[in-house]
Amino acid sequence: MDADERLLHASSFGTAAVAYAEHRPDYARAAVRWALDPAPGPRVLDLGAGTGKSTAVLAARAARGADVVAVEPDPEMLARLRRSLPAVRALPGSAEAIPLPDGSVDAVVAGNAMHWFDMAVAGPEIARVLAPGGVLAGLWNVMDDGVDRVAGLAGVAGGAVVGPRDTPAAWRAETAGMHLPRSGGAARFGSAGRAGFPHGQRRTADSLVATLATRAGLLVMPEHEREAALGRIRAFLAGRPETERGESTLPLLTAVLRTRRL
Repeated sequence: MDADERLLHASSFGTAAVAYAEHRPDYARAAVRWALDPAPGPRVLDLGAGTGKSTAVLAARAARGADVVAVEPDPEMLARLRRSLPAVRALPGSAEAIPLPDGSVDAVVAGNAMHWFDMAVAGPEIARVLAPGGVLAGLWNVMDDGVDRVAGLAGVAGGAVVGPRDTPAAWRAETAGMHLPRSGGAARFGSAGRAGFPHGQRRTADSLVATLATRAGLLVMPEHEREAALGRIRAFLAGRPETERGESTLPLLTAVLRTRRL
């Protein structure tokens, strides 16, 4: 994906902020614990926070001393975050222009957002706001295509819906060093660690279609193509015993990519 296409996809979510907040999954608590485990202190920045899916999980740690601030560039997504989490400090800004002082956080977390960052610019910015020894962690929810029905859904949905980070093997290949800064100006980042944690989301056929409809590939697609893709997904789900009636759990993994500022 070139820079213009990445910008088009990255800026598409504001039009679906309400649906995004309603339908996107949160993140496995165990994944967040692992991401933050090496952090030298409690101050956490949720960068590219969207409507607050990862922010809510981070804020739940406040009782154990976490201090969370969220930064989000899209006004519609930021407004939704502020309404749903009024106790969290939420600021306009981006990975390339973080509105925080030098060394002001102990961890930077990005929930399903790091692949949109321009790391040539964002790397030094993230290093700037991180305290020495601070953690940078990306979280992604990926569909567990080791389950037959998930693999079938991925095949029917196509690449616009199930993208290059949306299954475990694809995520490992796509994140093999390309999303982490190799340096942050004068600061350096260590080697990356990876881990995956079981997760799931209760969905009906209709709510699963609504969830998939918030993917960037569909949001930027011409309407007739989008409706055709969603029609194929509905037909597939109607023929599966797990989703032809009622709710079932969509098997997910929360995948984590973690490094430290040296």
